[in-house]
Amino acid sequence: MTRPEILAAVDLGSNSFHLQVGRAVDGQIYVLDSLREGVRLGAGLTADKRIDRATQTRALETLLRFGERLRGLPRHAVRAVGTNALRVAKNAPQFLREARSALGFPIEVVSGREEARLIYLGVAHSLPPAAHARLVVDIGGGSTEFIIGTGFEPRLTESLYMGCVSWSLRYFEGGRIDKARMKAAELAARQELAGMVRAYRAQGWHEAVGSSGTARAIETILLESGFAHSGITRDGLDRLRSLLIKHERADPERIAGLRENRAFVLPGGVAILGAVLEALAIEQMTVSEGALRHGVLYDLLGRVQHADMREATVVQFMRRYHVDPQQAERVRRLALAVYDAVARDPGREPESAREDDADRLLLDWSARLAEIGLSIAHAQYHRHSAYVLSNADMPGFSRMEQQRLARLVLAHRGKLGKVEDLGLESGEWLLVLALRLATLFLRSRTDDKVPLLRVAADEAGFALALPQAWLEENPLTADALESESGYWNAVGMRLAVEGLSEKKIAALGRG
Repeated sequence: MTRPEILAAVDLGSNSFHLQVGRAVDGQIYVLDSLREGVRLGAGLTADKRIDRATQTRALETLLRFGERLRGLPRHAVRAVGTNALRVAKNAPQFLREARSALGFPIEVVSGREEARLIYLGVAHSLPPAAHARLVVDIGGGSTEFIIGTGFEPRLTESLYMGCVSWSLRYFEGGRIDKARMKAAELAARQELAGMVRAYRAQGWHEAVGSSGTARAIETILLESGFAHSGITRDGLDRLRSLLIKHERADPERIAGLRENRAFVLPGGVAILGAVLEALAIEQMTVSEGALRHGVLYDLLGRVQHADMREATVVQFMRRYHVDPQQAERVRRLALAVYDAVARDPGREPESAREDDADRLLLDWSARLAEIGLSIAHAQYHRHSAYVLSNADMPGFSRMEQQRLARLVLAHRGKLGKVEDLGLESGEWLLVLALRLATLFLRSRTDDKVPLLRVAADEAGFALALPQAWLEENPLTADALESESGYWNAVGMRLAVEGLSEKKIAALGRG
């Protein structure tokens, strides 16, 4: 980069919340500020998988403090991600609305495998370059991620629903530790690992690396207790395990190197790590300072420098599902033209020309991915497309982004009633209109010139005007527009093909 760029990452983990601010210079990030608060979001999950109010309050107070530090940074320079606790909490949507307001920036909930990719990215940037394969193991509060990769490229990723918080709560209630509890926790972890061990051993690696708080905390204890000379060893971990059983609890006053805020989650972390070392036959594990928040920063840097992983995923999906690239480009250009024409209206925020316009990016990707379902079946292909986008692993995309993609693609043809109940945001209706009109006018899948369109928006809906002579020469499209107007009326919105209001009408062509 020719000038420094200030970027910030927020990690809403199941155990701790982290904020890291960095300065990006020439492709490298130099940390300027870091904040950590032990919110224990995962410990606040009730039996019916809801975050209790006390934990929500603690989390929101933390995010208010983080928001103060982030104040003044542009939206495109900040990325906040939620992990396992927010993946499983039934009341996550309601909590996230308050959380976004407290932080002042959007918060994305990422899938387990996307979390794994970001962790690997952070770890890879924190270690010396190496040509050999590395296995990264990240024991978080509610999940554990496993990644095998070379350089900066992950090759195999997995996320299991076991973490130091959830395991400590489940198997070491009240902080009590004994041999039977430890064996039960280890056995449960081995059962979780059973489905992935063969694939990981077959892939192979040269170096095992632990990341995040659990690995660093265990390493510190092993070193200060004299149980290991560097990193984490199986023998050293066995000695720590025996010490915990002997003391019957994780006592910072009796265990060298154990911080008070780590005592509660240590037994669960030790049980999981012990099972991992045994199942994967690991004798020695180095520990990295890199973690999820570092990966988020480097991923954010890629977006700023036009190396967005999401763009690479879109291109990959187009190839995988044999999307017609010429038709996708036609639809993309016309859909964006419709969007820009309305979004540039003085009555709307003039954000369409900005590269960080999330809605415009969403429309761009949706236009190119709308037809991936054709590789499954032509009938109801938009439903197949939406299903894939909602459920596939899409590196770089958050779960929320995938759901928005799926909603828009589902809505791009047919009746609109099917998406009315999905809770479209007010701004998303413009995206739906733009994609539907582009699909309708480009049904012939040729480069025939589209007529001059004039579009406008008001509180009641949208208005569309085009040359009368063209409508008379294209009766099939005229009929389709009449049906389209009916679809919008059926969901209580207006799409007038004639009789435009006195609002400013933005003229556009296909460019």
